[in-house]
Amino acid sequence: MIDFGFDKLALIGAVALIVIGPEKLPKVARTVGHLFGKAQRYVADVKAEVNRSIELDELKKMKTQFEDAARDVQSSVEQNVREASQSFESDWREATAGLSSDGVSSTSSSYESIRPPPSYTPPRKNWRLKRGATPQWYKQRHGVRTKAQSGAARVARFRPPGLR
Repeated sequence: MIDFGFDKLALIGAVALIVIGPEKLPKVARTVGHLFGKAQRYVADVKAEVNRSIELDELKKMKTQFEDAARDVQSSVEQNVREASQSFESDWREATAGLSSDGVSSTSSSYESIRPPPSYTPPRKNWRLKRGATPQWYKQRHGVRTKAQSGAARVARFRPPGLR
């Protein structure tokens, strides 16, 4: 980048003062500052965009690596499961080959004699019977309403005797 020392900046300022004049110099300096700031923001935005694209490329590479690793693990697990099921099936056939005397294994008849457990029935509740947790004497002593009253009946009950 261009190296500007203090002496070069002072020389540029003196030339600008002579060429532009003292009346227009502050306005020109303000405009140059705004343009310089816009240029810096533009350069910073370009740098940020380049960094984002580089990070995006790296993330895409990492994603493909993880997907490949996941596929490898999945295929190895599936292969191990297949091998285990094949060995289990062959061992099962070998073990059950000698058990059947008439073509039907003895274990199937013992399974038929076992009954399934009875289905669960929840206890019946008497929904007509209200079970209050608070005793009636407690409600009476503390003035808790136990009977529902309409609004008109409540007003008539508490109306002063002279207005009835």
